Amino acid sequence: MAEERFLKENEPKKRCLRCLLREMDQEAYMENLYSYIQHLDEDIKAEQALYQERLAVCKECDYLSEGMCRACGCFVELRAAIAHNSCSYGKW
Repeated sequence: MAEERFLKENEPKKRCLRCLLREMDQEAYMENLYSYIQHLDEDIKAEQALYQERLAVCKECDYLSEGMCRACGCFVELRAAIAHNSCSYGKW
């Protein structure tokens, strides 16, 4: 019995892959987003300087709201992290 409980308590936790954003706690969502960005393949990831430059442009944009572009609906940090992406409105 103790062994079964030990195994169950130490089982790897399964991640829910079907959560809507509204169902996730904000901290978990942010951890998932940054983990996803960090683990992008290097051949598609924007260089850090370019990523920061893009985010600086987005921070000055009136469409930015809570990490999302209200104009196109993208998550700006994710869009900016992928090298071949561009701003839908030509700002970068």
